[in-house]
Amino acid sequence: MFCVLKPHRWKLAALLLAANAGLLLHLACGSLKSVSEWQWLDIIGEGGSALLALVWLGLVLKSRPAGRVTNYLALGLSCIFFSWWIDSLDEFIRLPASITWDHWLESGPMPIGMILLTIGIYHWHREQLAISAQMEKKERLFREHRQFDKLTPLAGADYLKRELAASLEDSRRQQQPLSLLALDLDHFAAINQNYGHAEGDAVLQALSHVLLLNLRRQDLLCRLAGDRFVVLLPNTGESQARLLALELQQAVQGLAHKTRQHGERLYLAASTAVVMALEETPEGLLKRLNLALARAKQPLAKTA
Repeated sequence: MFCVLKPHRWKLAALLLAANAGLLLHLACGSLKSVSEWQWLDIIGEGGSALLALVWLGLVLKSRPAGRVTNYLALGLSCIFFSWWIDSLDEFIRLPASITWDHWLESGPMPIGMILLTIGIYHWHREQLAISAQMEKKERLFREHRQFDKLTPLAGADYLKRELAASLEDSRRQQQPLSLLALDLDHFAAINQNYGHAEGDAVLQALSHVLLLNLRRQDLLCRLAGDRFVVLLPNTGESQARLLALELQQAVQGLAHKTRQHGERLYLAASTAVVMALEETPEGLLKRLNLALARAKQPLAKTA
């Protein structure tokens, strides 16, 4: 946690200093209220708002690298937190009526924070558009981080089933062909056995990037399980899908993956299968695809 926040330590230190300065200033100029004078609803509302702003700030800093967008978001949330923090101090400390600077400390940072936060969200929006363009082959109209694979930058089986159901419906409505392509590494178990599972994971990560580079913009690549990948091919007939499968096989064979320990090249190969959607459910289509892939790998099983 602290390692992640280390690049932002100066932002947090400045906010801590400002919050403590506000507290000390109130204590120096005012007097503590008795417990009977506390307004619990105001304490919960104002103090809770300050706490939530601090939580938002922590989440932003933890999830983002340093940069212009992060600075705008952090400064905006810091101003909002400071405004609510000063507002909540009034519930515990009574200031003389002659003092007016507390109103400036309460109200001044809030609009500044809102403006900075709005600028940050605008630039974050532009950033997300650029990221979404890069994610086109990894996701469609639905984004859910829990359905993304933990090893590769790809969605998993649940995401594939969701998108497949939607694509089948679109295919029927638009009367356009839809195909599925499965790719499975040959002898992947031997890589894990001879070089370790960490090297096998590195192979899968490298392979996922190679496959993405060799797909079209409208295609969706998912990791079904283990070393098995599935590509959703909209508006694609079976013959065109077979050509794409051949291209992916050639791309896998051309991948010069080097082991991390000795730099030894691993020669990779893959089996593929293609099916075109008929009047069937997503589960039925995936079952037919898995059967086709099992038939494609039968010669390898006999020679193993």
